[in-house]
Formats: sequence, structure tokens, C-alpha cells
Amino acid sequence: MANILVVDDELGIRDLLSEILNDEGHNVELAENAAQARAARGRGRPDLVLLDIWMPDTDGVSLLKEWSAAGALTMPVIMMSGHATIDTAVEATKIGAHSFLEKPITLQKLLKAVEQALARNVVRKPMGPVSGHGALETKPDHSDAPVAINHGVMPIAADAGPQARQSFELDKPLREARDGFEKAYFEFHLAQEGGSMTRVAEKTGLERTHLYRKLKQLGVDLARGKRNLA
Repeated sequence: MANILVVDDELGIRDLLSEILNDEGHNVELAENAAQARAARGRGRPDLVLLDIWMPDTDGVSLLKEWSAAGALTMPVIMMSGHATIDTAVEATKIGAHSFLEKPITLQKLLKAVEQALARNVVRKPMGPVSGHGALETKPDHSDAPVAINHGVMPIAADAGPQARQSFELDKPLREARDGFEKAYFEFHLAQEGGSMTRVAEKTGLERTHLYRKLKQLGVDLARGKRNLA
């Protein structure tokens, strides 16, 4: 889970990016101009900034220069614009921008750019002590261990422990019984995928918007999966 600052003067863009990134389990702060972006940067160090180029007070490239000159460009910055030229994108990259996204931004390009930018600052932790043979010794992880499902009993979530089960009452009407199964099914996959709506959509074969509506309909607690990222 990362702390991401989104800076854009368009309300629709801010809301869309916030929704997508929140669904991916990130904490998102919004700013509609350079002044608010400066204040947000001053309050702490975001892990990533998505910065629009054309803004009414100070444009994104000027703000990027300002942060660079002040030594405040300590996080990756992804520039965004629907009107910028190649020269502008090159200039921003030379100043220190990580990458550039052209509007309208597709979901795939956004998530890929965010993943690559965050990976730049990730410090990989060793899995365990190195053995005498040069191999990494890891502790057994039982979270992925197969669990038998018998007689209408199945695991409800990875974070509830390997012994967690939910019993389904088979004497219910079909619709109610099916809803109970589907809710447990999606809760399980949300926990397995760390709350990532994109990966759950791929895993379950559902289109992302359809998946979101389905989870709302079933009353699935989306915040539960996100907490697993902490």
C-alpha cells in the first residue's frame, strides 16, 4: 500500500484516479492546484505523485522544477496531460519526472506506470537467512496451503486463518444460498489478492465495473481486503 498524491484541476480526473487507486489498496490524497500540492508535499512525503501539467495557478513542469531545486523531489512523479507536446514530456523527464501519461489515461497504462514508479523505491527484504548451500531458507507459509472443502464448508478469507470455515445452509432458497456462496467466494479472492480489484477481476473472469457492482450488491466489505496490505 502506498501514499499517492494526485494533482489535477479537473474534478472528474481526480475522482476517477482516486477511485481506481483506492480500489488497488493505496491511500490517496487529492490536490486541485499547485498551492494544494505544495501543502500536501509539506505535510509529508508521498510515495508517488501524479501531476497534471496544465493547471490554472502554476503548471506542473514549473512545480516539478520548484521541487527539484528545493531538494523536495524525493519521490517518483508521473506527469499527466492531454495537450502536452513531446518536447514538454522530454523536459519533464530531464527535470526528474519518472514517466509521462497522455490523457485520456487507460486503466492498464495507469496501473503499469504506478507499479513501475513505486517499484523504483521498493527495498526488497530478504526472505530468510542464507544456508550453507547458498539457498534462501524460508519459513513455511500456510496461507496458500490447499484446504479441503467438504459438505458445504469452505474458507471465507485468507486473513481469518487456515482453519476458518463458513457453513452454507442448503435448505435456503437457491438465490439466497447462491448469494452466500458468491460473497464468501469474492471475500476469499479479495484477501488472496490483497484487496486488488484488478487482480480479482482477472482471477474471477469478470469485467472490473461488473465486479465492483457485484461486490456492492453482495455487501462485501471492500475495506477488509485493503487492510491486508498494511
